[in-house]
Amino acid sequence: MGFTCGIIGLPNVGKSTIFNALTSAKAAAANFPFCTIEPNTGAVPVPDERLEKLSTIAKSEKIVPTQVTFVDIAGLIKGASKGEGLGNQFLGHIRSVDAVAHVVRVFADPDVVHVDGRVNPVSDIETIDTELMLSDLDALAKKKERLEKLVKSQDKDAKAEYDLISKIEAILSDGKPARGFTLPDGDVNSNLLATIKAALLTAKPTMFVANVDEADLKHVPNPTGPNLNGTGHQLDKIAAHAAKVGASVVVICGKIESEIAELDASERAVYLADLGLTHSGLDRMAVAGYKLLDLLTFFTVGPKETHAWTVTNGATGPQAAGKIHTDFERGYIRAEVMSYLDYVSLGGEAKAREAGKLRTEGKEYIMKDGDIVHFRFNV
Repeated sequence: MGFTCGIIGLPNVGKSTIFNALTSAKAAAANFPFCTIEPNTGAVPVPDERLEKLSTIAKSEKIVPTQVTFVDIAGLIKGASKGEGLGNQFLGHIRSVDAVAHVVRVFADPDVVHVDGRVNPVSDIETIDTELMLSDLDALAKKKERLEKLVKSQDKDAKAEYDLISKIEAILSDGKPARGFTLPDGDVNSNLLATIKAALLTAKPTMFVANVDEADLKHVPNPTGPNLNGTGHQLDKIAAHAAKVGASVVVICGKIESEIAELDASERAVYLADLGLTHSGLDRMAVAGYKLLDLLTFFTVGPKETHAWTVTNGATGPQAAGKIHTDFERGYIRAEVMSYLDYVSLGGEAKAREAGKLRTEGKEYIMKDGDIVHFRFNV
């Protein structure tokens, strides 16, 4: 269910503080580098107001939201790609996640030392991106070395892979992440490229999480803001950099998220309203993560439970069924589908069926966000 998002950044930028707030976990947070050695993992529910409405109509006994798993990965430093600060171990942790939340420090606090002695978020981003690019270049060089004998023997598949790797190397050497390298639609090497990029750190979908002071929490990052090369707002500079490297930006205040985490659900809404906010940092990060990975949510609804499930946009009915159980995909016959809007506006499944809004879909059906589904299968 859901997806995994690795939280990375330089030491002392607030990664573990944000992780603790998001997961209500107890990962150590201390004012020195490498406080986090092993990655802390916490699965949290993704807020979705549709669940409550569906559950009320169906009189479900319980609600099961989809989840996002956050992985707090230790702080990286310059030289990580060469093993500095246990860098190789930490880089390995990044390979296992679906997306990356790169926390950058915008807040000012003289009591929390910055590893480089100053707050410059774009420079911090470039430090880590350089290490990730160097790691990718090293991995690609080793891959090319293994392919050389096959290329010399006129192996066409090896030659195609070798040439693609060379093109990605050129992108990385120019200081650009691998996720920005694409092929034209329908290119015969598209699947090969996807396989190569799956092993690269800079191909991971990435969001920059700007950890700000409370005063900056409502500032909307503007990639074309004034004085980006001078005295412009740090969030605008981050947004401008993100636009160049194909990343998104989420603004969050780790201190406030820590306070929100201590409140119960009813108190959180009031607290956010007092701050002039409608969504917590978790909400914004979850939405950004879904957008990054091009995910959608479908539901199974009944008296026992209302359950949210996550699939990639473009998934077929059988693939969605497989998220519930592998037998569902293997023995898939058909799916009975209705939309969330029809279910809610008509007052439930029975009335949706009477109104002709419940339809039967076969194996080629492409899932849509908000679908409510009953899978029929036989194994």
